Amino acid sequence: MSTPGDQPQFASPTDFNIQLADWLSKANRRIHRTLKARPSDRINADTARMLPIPPVDPPGWWRSSLRLPRDHYVRLDTNDYSIHPLAIGRRIEVKADLDQVLAFCEGTEVARHARCWARHQSLTDPAHAAARQRFVPADELEVEQRPLETYDRIFGVIDGGLTSGEGVT
Repeated sequence: MSTPGDQPQFASPTDFNIQLADWLSKANRRIHRTLKARPSDRINADTARMLPIPPVDPPGWWRSSLRLPRDHYVRLDTNDYSIHPLAIGRRIEVKADLDQVLAFCEGTEVARHARCWARHQSLTDPAHAAARQRFVPADELEVEQRPLETYDRIFGVIDGGLTSGEGVT
């Protein structure tokens, strides 16, 4: 456990439960000054006074829908999770529970990560990194190439100026 004033650090929900059980074993040995009893001696009386749990289940998933930015990462809590680069610029749905983070694009899974409970981490799937490294060679790109003399004519560098139908589009 952490000292008073520090933020507790938990690696996972299981780690939280382990630390809580350790703390409860110590806390339940001491007699509380105001109650004049140990907390474990009061549990039955406290439980009897509690209201029943509502019939509606709490949501099991955290959900978000967004357009994937160029860096192909989404942030959940303080962590960044990679998404397959093919989904860049497209709308994705991100779902997370206590154990995993999933991303879908048009119903197709584009990311699956184990949920990270540490803070300020970047989690990158090796397949996403490899896909990001691929590039199209310049000779395979289809880019319009205009003759340079067209620009000379537009800016009046050569005689003749603009002819009909020419111009910057």
